[in-house]
This record gives sequence, structure tokens and C-alpha cells, in this order.
Amino acid sequence: MRQNELDVIRGAALVSMILYHTCWDLAWMFGVHMPWYQGFCAYVWQQSICWTFILLSGYCWSLGRHPLKRGLLTFACGALITAVTALFLPENLVFCGVLTLLGGSALLLILLRPALEKLPARLGLAGSFLLFLLFRDINSGWLGFEGVHVAALPSSLYQNHFTACLGFPPASFFSTDYFSLLPWFFLFLSGYFLYRLPHTPKNNERPLPLLAAVGRRSLLIYMLHQPVVYGVLLALHQLF
Repeated sequence: MRQNELDVIRGAALVSMILYHTCWDLAWMFGVHMPWYQGFCAYVWQQSICWTFILLSGYCWSLGRHPLKRGLLTFACGALITAVTALFLPENLVFCGVLTLLGGSALLLILLRPALEKLPARLGLAGSFLLFLLFRDINSGWLGFEGVHVAALPSSLYQNHFTACLGFPPASFFSTDYFSLLPWFFLFLSGYFLYRLPHTPKNNERPLPLLAAVGRRSLLIYMLHQPVVYGVLLALHQLF
């Protein structure tokens, strides 16, 4: 898959995320009655966004020339969001958000790459994705996927904020954007192995240039979109 195609996919996911967060602000910060937003369709929408971003980030990891720099930058942006929400919006605290996950996963992959390179790509992809499915419900105390439980996990694992980052949040844990290392690192790894599969060369067309431009600036837009969306909604609320 060519770089422009990746930018288009990333840009489309980013636009979808902005629309989703706009609905979140309307529902939870401006009190707009949207019962559908708490239903199954909205959940599928939210999952489609995060699956796309995490899988694509793993896929693109091998394309970057400076994975350490990129990982540190992304992790630092996640830490900044945590600090800002803790200081100014504690009721909407973001702890172990998606940027923290992506940055941490990129850094962890640097350490694991020598071992992972020895695995065949197809085996690595199948194994990573199966492990993601197996650990999908780990946050709620189970091995299993979307309510299909395989085994319960010991409650002693769920202790504090550190264990929450790993995937074991205590009952008192709260975050409005929560993506722990388990299970999501395995989806990130799935993207890494997906990149290693053989690819068929394609033509040099560059479709959807606007979405591609958005995708190329995804980190900056992610950092700015929520304040901008909230500001626009607040201004409209004041006017109408």
C-alpha cells in the first residue's frame, strides 16, 4: 500500500473521529439529548475509529525513519493531554489515552523488533490478532472478546493506575479515553506484521488529496481538534 493511500485512510479516520467527538461534546458537555449515541451503533462507530488508527499506526511503524523520535513525540503528546485534563477538566480526565498507547507501543516495538523479525509475517499476524481477540475484555476482568468470556482473571491484578496502563484497571479507575497496553498492543502488532506481507505494486494515482493532506497532519490535528470543536460549539450555544 502506497503512502498516499495510507494518508487517505488516516485522514478519513480522523474526520470520522472529529465527528464522533463533536457528538460526544454535544451529548455530555452541552446536554443535547441523543439516546442513539449511547447505543450499539455509536459503539461500533467508535470502535471502527480506534481499530483503524491503531492498526494503521502499527502498519506505518516500519515506514518511519526515526521510530524512537516519533514514539517519544506521540507519548509526550499523550502525557500533555493527561496533564491538561487533570488540571483544567478533571471531570473529563484522559489517562492512558490513545496517544499514550500509540507512543508506548511504538517504543516497545523498538525493543521487540529483533525477536519479532524472526517470525514469519503470516504467523505473526495471525498470532497477534488472535491474542488481541483473546485479551479484548481484559479491562473488565475476563479473557474473551466482546462479552464472549473464556476465563475470569484474578482480581488481585487490578490494583492501581500502573496496572490500569497495562490493562488491569481497579474499580475506582476513570478515564474518558482509555486504551491500555493490553489488549491494544496486539492490534498494533497486527498492523506491523500486516506491513510485512507481500504487496502488489499499484499505479501512481493520488486520489482524494484533501483527505491525504489531513492524514499527513494527523498528530497536529488530533491535538487541536477538541479545543476547536468545543470552542465552535460553545460559540454556537451562546448565539442560539
